Amino acid sequence: MIYLNNLEIMRGTTSLLKDATATIYPHKRVGLVGRNGCGKSSLFAAIKGELAPEAGEIVIPKNWIISSVAQETPGLDETAVEYVIDGDKRYRELQKRMKVAEESHDGLAIANIHTELENAGAYTIRSRAETLLTGLGFSEKDYDTPTKSFSGGWRMRLNLAQALICPSDLLLLDEPTNHLDLDTVMWLEDWLKSYQGTLIIISHDRDFLDNICTHIIHMEGQKLNMYTGNFSSFEEERAQKIKLQAALYEKQQTRLAHLQSFVDRFRYKATKAKQAQSRLKAMEKMEKIVLAQYDSPFSFEFKECLELPQTLVHMENLSAGYPDKTVLTDVKINLVPGSRIGLLGRNGAGKSTFIKTLSGTIPPLGGNVSIAKGIKIGYFAQHQLEYLDNDETPLTHLTRIAEGHKELELRSFLGGFGFSGDKATEKVVHFSGGEKARLVLALIVWQRPNLLLLDEPTNHLDLNMREAIIMALADYKGALIVVSHDRHLLKTTTNEFYLVSEGKLGPFDGDLDDYHNYLTELDKKNEQLRKEAHREKAEEKNNAVSGKTSFKSKEQKKLEAEFREKLRPIKKEIEILDKKMAELSARKKELENQLADEKLYDAANKNELQQILLEQSKVANELEECEMLWMEKSELLEEKNREFAAL
Repeated sequence: MIYLNNLEIMRGTTSLLKDATATIYPHKRVGLVGRNGCGKSSLFAAIKGELAPEAGEIVIPKNWIISSVAQETPGLDETAVEYVIDGDKRYRELQKRMKVAEESHDGLAIANIHTELENAGAYTIRSRAETLLTGLGFSEKDYDTPTKSFSGGWRMRLNLAQALICPSDLLLLDEPTNHLDLDTVMWLEDWLKSYQGTLIIISHDRDFLDNICTHIIHMEGQKLNMYTGNFSSFEEERAQKIKLQAALYEKQQTRLAHLQSFVDRFRYKATKAKQAQSRLKAMEKMEKIVLAQYDSPFSFEFKECLELPQTLVHMENLSAGYPDKTVLTDVKINLVPGSRIGLLGRNGAGKSTFIKTLSGTIPPLGGNVSIAKGIKIGYFAQHQLEYLDNDETPLTHLTRIAEGHKELELRSFLGGFGFSGDKATEKVVHFSGGEKARLVLALIVWQRPNLLLLDEPTNHLDLNMREAIIMALADYKGALIVVSHDRHLLKTTTNEFYLVSEGKLGPFDGDLDDYHNYLTELDKKNEQLRKEAHREKAEEKNNAVSGKTSFKSKEQKKLEAEFREKLRPIKKEIEILDKKMAELSARKKELENQLADEKLYDAANKNELQQILLEQSKVANELEECEMLWMEKSELLEEKNREFAAL
């Protein structure tokens, strides 16, 4: 278990936590939530030992391995797959020890290290690294690409893969979905559900927290408040708590007013002085209940569009992309006021390309595009944050597009986006990514667009700001197209989905759960195709007899038939192992879901818990044995194919 006892954490002269206490049980998945600046990342740093608390203690089992995501990825010549494998430090250490043992010809040490490597899953580590890379959106050709070749966002994915491959007891994830698309978020969600250690995660994605977390720790008022259940459960319980506190607060204020009235009336009357003093002491002793309000600093709305043409944009047979690459073809879409579309599709499928074409950032490659007179486009994308002038302030940015409006009105408007007081006149250069995103949104909202294009608008935004956007969009009268990995935003602001896939864009008949199922089936199909391609490649090697013509004699055909017959048992074994691995993986997931049930850890369920843990260990061992045997048989099959091809 993890014990956080009477913690005090400071940042400069600001106290983030004081006398804060919490207990986190093994195998729990805990969401750490709270307003920006409350100290979530500082608490992570303290748990990792990077920051010493001013007071209190953090107790973590000594033998636990802690894994977290590195914040920087150096530009290395090392390949992506090798960089990910670096995350398993025990494996790398065993590799070093093996090299020393081999150089000194120490047979006993070599044998012992081989056993340790086997126990550490060394013989499947490359396969596991490739699986993580694929899940995080990398293609097969990326595996052996140098790390330095990837952009910042993709390097952060490599860091995430590194953290996931580490055989950890405690996994700390700070906003892991910021650089991911919807498909990858769904994949990560499934991966984390099967994680066997203890997970603590900071995220502003409520659906992500809902689907993963078994507990929520809310950082508020310098305290750590633990709630059982997911984020929605936490919100419901907290709402009830606030309601109760409000009632107690009102009752207390009535009581205090009565006592104060008595004190004021009789403080200086000799006959009543003692009574007045006792009432005064009672007032001092009474616990002051602070009303916990959901006091979001953000509140804004879209004013009515100046013009609302019947049809804003009409596209027919549109081709979109770049001079050297066509990304989408035969696109047909009609955007009218009230259109609310969420774009779905794999990373790189063309969602952003379509939005850039709509916004006029890139011209269409072909087809017919009709744009209504009076259209006003509000386009939000992460790259637009770079267009802000670092030497200017929110007020000067807004003044430039709001000529003739009084400063008081502009300041009031900016206040709804969190730029109140001195913040409105602070230079942008000092702003965080979230603050810059809020400023770009503010500038868009001010201009009253009738076509709103949002490409990942919630990156770096906290829950309060995300809710403010959702509330504002509820009354928006124009057309809206959204690309986002935030499912809550998609669910609450759109009423139809379009799928971008294989160069096409068209309506998707289903909700986000259906989309998740679609991706799962697609992944299964792709994996099957990959295996078939692998086998076909092996057979091609077998048939590609060097220096001979393609004409096959009867003798050759007979030899090939005999050879295929010899391989049949091996292929059959591989098929059986495939099926067994699927069954064991399914059972493993069932057991992990059972272990996520908090009631299982009650003393009365001790025997049941032990049985489940025992079966979990047995299933995990069987699965690992199957995987190793599958690899051996696959390698044997390839070896036989190579031998035959060499004849």
